[in-house]
This record gives sequence, C-alpha cells and structure tokens, in this order.
Amino acid sequence: MLGIEDFFAACSGLWKTERTYHYPLEGKVERSYTELKVQLLTSAEKHQISSAFIPPEFFRETSQSDQSYGFAIAFETLSETGEEVAMRLKALFIPDDFLTYPERLPQDTAAPGAPLAAELPTTKEVIKGFYLRDEGYSESGAITGRFTYLPSRQTLEMTTYYSQSVAVDQMRLMSPRLRLRTIVTYQRPTPGAVPSVINLVGFGMERRED
Repeated sequence: MLGIEDFFAACSGLWKTERTYHYPLEGKVERSYTELKVQLLTSAEKHQISSAFIPPEFFRETSQSDQSYGFAIAFETLSETGEEVAMRLKALFIPDDFLTYPERLPQDTAAPGAPLAAELPTTKEVIKGFYLRDEGYSESGAITGRFTYLPSRQTLEMTTYYSQSVAVDQMRLMSPRLRLRTIVTYQRPTPGAVPSVINLVGFGMERRED
C-alpha cells in the first residue's frame, strides 16, 4: 500500500499503453497507442499552478509546495485511423486537509451531482481534494476538478466538469511497472442533475519502460 506521496513518485517515468475506447451512443470502438512522459512538478511549478486558482491564505502552512502533489505530462497518441495527437500539461493535486476552508473556494455553482462512476464509500483512508490543470483534455484552457486517492487500492480518481461533459478518469497502480487506466465520460446534464448518459468508456493497461 502506497501513501499519496509515494504514489505520485511511482507514477513518474515513461509509460506506454494501448487503449480501447467505446462510444455507446454511436456503437463505435476505437483503439490507440500512447506514450506518456511523466515528471514530478518542481516547487516553483506547484506554486505557479496553485496561485492561479487558490489564494495563499487558504493554505494551512506558508510553504504551499509541501502541501500538494503533481506531475508534468507530455504524451503522443496514434489512433488506429492514423490520427496523431500530442499534448503537454501540468496537473496539481491539493488535499482538502491542506486547506483551511476548502468549501469557500470558488467552485462551479452550476456543476451537476457526482456521477455514479465517481462514487466512493466514505472512509477515513480516502483522501479528497482539488485537481488543477493548466490545460484541459477535451476543452482548452486551465480547468479545475476534484480527486480522490484510496491508498489500500493504490487508486487515483479524477473528476472533471467540462462545459459539455463530465469525465471520470481512474489510475490504479498494480505494480511498480504496471497500472490500469479507465475513463468514463458523461454528457453534462442540467444544473443539479446527476450525469447518467455515457458518451465514452475507455480502458487500457500501461507499462513503465524506464
């Protein structure tokens, strides 16, 4: 069982994966190959991201870099149809326990309820917090979300509310060089409603190569 800090350290390196994506509404299946280069964020990078979203006074301690985790990701994807996509982004994870009043932070007041795929039992071991990115996946620009980490299953889950969709991305570390990835994307419903219409279900096995 890995603590959250050790989990992020174990996720650094070069990862290669073959993924399968299912589009239930269209009855379509697509496969792709991806290489991801992952590096832990420096203290300066952590501060740059957190300061864009969270005022310094909301942190319990003055050293913000010691109260967050994250990595820089560069990936290249090749689909079976020959389409190529490359992207770089930085992701920062700040547990609620590191913040004085997390409920007072600016949030999407029109956000729907949590989708079924993001539900977890409430236990003392579950770590919850804010998930911040300097660039979104399906929509450009900086974006915020929520994350949970379950140490007993070595599983990190990220829920992102885009303007048109809600994505639940899960990463489970099975061994130092093997992890499982799943993603479920819903249509974004009306404010207050729970997402239920699934646009995409994706999964893959990732191997660490360095």
